[in-house]
Amino acid sequence: MEHAPKSYETRLFIDGEFVPSKSGASFPTVNPSTEEVICNVSEAKAEDVDAAVDAAVRAFAPSAPWRTMGGPARRDLMLKLADLMEREKNALAYLETLDNGKPFSSTTGYGSEVDIMLATKVMRYYAGWADKMGGQNVMGDDDKTLILTFREAVGPIGCIIPWNFPILMAAWKLGPALCCGCTVVLKTSEKTPLSALFLAQLIQEAGFPKGVVNVLSGDGPTAGRAIASHMRLTKVAFTGSTITGQKIMTMAVESNMKRVSLELGGKSALIVLGDADLNKATDIAQVGLFLNQGQCCCASSRVFVHASIYDAFLVAAKKAAEARVLGSPFEAKTSQGPQVDKLQFDKVLGYIQDGKGEGARLVTGGASQDGKGFFIQPTIFADVTDQMKIAREEIFGPVMCVIKFDSDDEVIERANASEFGLAAGIISTDVPRAMRIARNLTAGTVWINSYDNFDAAAPFGGFKSSGHGREKGENALESYTEIKCVMMPLA
Repeated sequence: MEHAPKSYETRLFIDGEFVPSKSGASFPTVNPSTEEVICNVSEAKAEDVDAAVDAAVRAFAPSAPWRTMGGPARRDLMLKLADLMEREKNALAYLETLDNGKPFSSTTGYGSEVDIMLATKVMRYYAGWADKMGGQNVMGDDDKTLILTFREAVGPIGCIIPWNFPILMAAWKLGPALCCGCTVVLKTSEKTPLSALFLAQLIQEAGFPKGVVNVLSGDGPTAGRAIASHMRLTKVAFTGSTITGQKIMTMAVESNMKRVSLELGGKSALIVLGDADLNKATDIAQVGLFLNQGQCCCASSRVFVHASIYDAFLVAAKKAAEARVLGSPFEAKTSQGPQVDKLQFDKVLGYIQDGKGEGARLVTGGASQDGKGFFIQPTIFADVTDQMKIAREEIFGPVMCVIKFDSDDEVIERANASEFGLAAGIISTDVPRAMRIARNLTAGTVWINSYDNFDAAAPFGGFKSSGHGREKGENALESYTEIKCVMMPLA
């Protein structure tokens, strides 16, 4: 493959060097489009987490190069890393596709190429903040006391990223963390370790001081638990399921009360009003649900369509779904790759059976694709009710649930009747009406006449069981800093 890197690392990245795990343990990572083992990767255990934390703590020491480095120098290192990411964009995208299964090319609208471009933009965005992390000075109410505030790095932190957007989620955490001056122990998913390890090679090449970024490959119950409960980490940032997020909060509290930011699950509603342009609504619904094989925390898996255009929308959505091309993610014509692994493949097929069993009407799809690979047909269910399992639980696969509604107030109430509150979308030609609905939706992000716009400046995070804290934008800096107040009398 022309974009394949000449070599890539499979060892752990600790204290600026690639090293095998202390136990010698490793695990296979599998190509989901062929079901073949790509390679074996060093598996981090608790003792490897300890070694990485040791390195991060040393790198955060008051006299360490990273701590004495000013914001402009951090900015320049981050910009150099972004330049290296751009230089190696094809290699990063290749590893992302090989390991995850998402399409490589963006010619059909989305692929690993898009993820790498977005991750590079995030790094540059936060590089721009690195020399602007100032505090305030005010006078006390007696006019004789000077009050100074400083925004300081929260300390050595742990980051646990998911398998659906490995590089992008790494950038969403590394960007603000490095900008603020934190040191990082980052754990990848055991399903998709390769692209983050390649990113670690670029971090090494960029010249970041040893121990500032450490990258571990390992599973949640072992390496993830060791990070979340570690007594010398001051924060943990996690993206993943709500159930795991709850466990991480418990471990953080029961260890050292470390700070926690969580970007968790969703069951996002896309609301198509009766005045919507049908072609635009169809296109947006396809992006909202089928992007990344439906493996997206903010996927618009509940599509509420006004009764007046419900039947016409189903016809258009069926045609668009059936036009999607499943196949090798390295072929330019492919618009949908496989699910990430057999576990996710079986889980999604199980939800499809639940939908059939509960009486939802199967419009198209509803089965796996014959042959090798964890491919599932783009699936659309109609006549879905709010009580059905497929309308309540996060499927994380290419399954669209189309639900009929009659009024704005009704759809607001039904869209909000979920334990999740990550995202939502509205399609309408009446912008004031769409804005009124947006203001009444319990969701952290609401897209109007668009979906899945992940601009680096836009904060992203959820309400309710979808987590707390924000990724991206200026708001994310709050999660990686503490405010220190220094006071002194002037007389």
